[in-house]
Amino acid sequence: MEKSYAEYLLNKTTEDYNLIAEHFSSTRSFIWEELKPLSEYTTSGDKILDLGCGNGRLLEIFKDKKIDYWGVDSSENLINIAKNRYPKARFQVANALKLPFPSNFFDKVYSIAVLHHIPSEEFRAKFMEEIKRVLKPKGLLILTVWYLLNQKKILKLLCKYTFLKLTGRSKLDFKDIFYHWKDLEKKIVISRYFHCFTKKELEKIAQNTSFKVKKSWKEGRNPRTNIYLVVKK
Repeated sequence: MEKSYAEYLLNKTTEDYNLIAEHFSSTRSFIWEELKPLSEYTTSGDKILDLGCGNGRLLEIFKDKKIDYWGVDSSENLINIAKNRYPKARFQVANALKLPFPSNFFDKVYSIAVLHHIPSEEFRAKFMEEIKRVLKPKGLLILTVWYLLNQKKILKLLCKYTFLKLTGRSKLDFKDIFYHWKDLEKKIVISRYFHCFTKKELEKIAQNTSFKVKKSWKEGRNPRTNIYLVVKK
């Protein structure tokens, strides 16, 4: 993918989430059951980065632990919602590819459903490198992406964009798609960018960044399944 187009997609993703922030947050008003066990990787006293925090709901899984929590997102509107929901927590707008934190700062980084919105191999590698930079030695990254390849409607989209790519009519990379979000009440329809990951591909990205893979698995409400990855710096 050309870098200029990847940059356009990054900006588009931010604009899209600003546009749908209220509706998106309403669909994520509570923490999903499959995310709750991820708290086991954190102990009281940890300094935690929630990278791509959205409305801040991940805080719910840490409610029984005393942690130093920081939430960042590229969407200003989602950050404002998070601040209103959790006024005592730290939230700020930030670029995931250039985090406003010193090196070796966090014990754990959580990134829930973010990496599949990062376009191009170059920017996905940069995303992982930046996480590695802000993690302390032996720190953990707990990351999820959507597993989209088990859905018929996604496979149809994948065939469509693969054909467009092969015929020179798409600037996307292979396994990239645009997928609609609809807010019928406000008559908003946007096409969000996604990369369709496999578990093996996700593991390879981590290994290429010199992370040590501790665990990876697929789990979720079929067909809405996530790929989970836990890696160590």
